[in-house]
Amino acid sequence: MSKVNVNATFKRLQNRYRLVVMNDDTYEEVFTFKLSRLSVYIVLSTVFVLLVSLTVALLVYTPLRYYMPGYGTGRENRAELQVLKMKTDSLEQALQYKDQYLLNIKKVLNGDAVVQKDTTVLQVPKHDQSND
Repeated sequence: MSKVNVNATFKRLQNRYRLVVMNDDTYEEVFTFKLSRLSVYIVLSTVFVLLVSLTVALLVYTPLRYYMPGYGTGRENRAELQVLKMKTDSLEQALQYKDQYLLNIKKVLNGDAVVQKDTTVLQVPKHDQSND
């Protein structure tokens, strides 16, 4: 039973049709095409594959590829990213130091600064002034 359906489907694909383009005013035939469903399917499939291939080639082999998300130059971007990360880290650290410095100055000006006194005893030798 399935062979009958396959044969019938294949025969239907091979049936020939005529496509006529006529001038509406004069009823003159402008173009005439003899087509089958199979030939139309093959032509449309070929056009689709060619369009997809041209689009992919355009994106892969031209500078348009840099506008696609996730596509980069690899090592160059990675090295540039590392340099930018190091600069960002050093800027963050400098900003923290500056903030701490300004906070300490503010405490000193307000009188809220806690002064840590030096409690170590220094052994200073006595100097005889008579020998000089």
